[in-house]
Amino acid sequence: MKESELKILYRPVNDLIPYANNARTHSEEQVNQIASSIKEFGFNNPILVDEQGGVIAGHGRLKAAKKLGLKVIPTIELTGLSEAQKRAFILADNRIALNSGWDIDLLRIELQELQDTDLSPVTGFSDEELNALLCGTTEPAEEEPEKDEPEADSFNLTLSIPIEYKEQVQDFVKSFGPEDLIQKIIDMTG
Repeated sequence: MKESELKILYRPVNDLIPYANNARTHSEEQVNQIASSIKEFGFNNPILVDEQGGVIAGHGRLKAAKKLGLKVIPTIELTGLSEAQKRAFILADNRIALNSGWDIDLLRIELQELQDTDLSPVTGFSDEELNALLCGTTEPAEEEPEKDEPEADSFNLTLSIPIEYKEQVQDFVKSFGPEDLIQKIIDMTG
């Protein structure tokens, strides 16, 4: 692919076309987090689109923009991609980010610096995660006591996962929540 200079173009939100087969999901909670981030920091991560306004990257940001009632948002038009390249990029853009991890010590330092500001809520970490990290544990500081009888609409399940996948599974659950993990298991077995 030929490299070209990227230009930010402001486009009407309603002119952008989400990719119908986007495999990445965005919970209402995550869309709210994205919206809070946009309100705090501005819309400074443009949506990537093709020549027809089809969204290649930024579906969650588009949902957040609609939630905020924004009329126009920044986009970058990617030109010259084949349909196969678009599909591969959509997957790669979402998947490759999951391959990273956290340096817990540095993360803790950064969160401690933000602790006395009103910015902690817009970092994307839940209160439970913030408390666990700031208390020096990577797990929530206090778990709920077990109930004598399980609720009728849930059950306990223990999974044995090889240790080499520990960080990936923890990062997945932290990023997307246990509901997405459950849905992935259901999808694979259903």
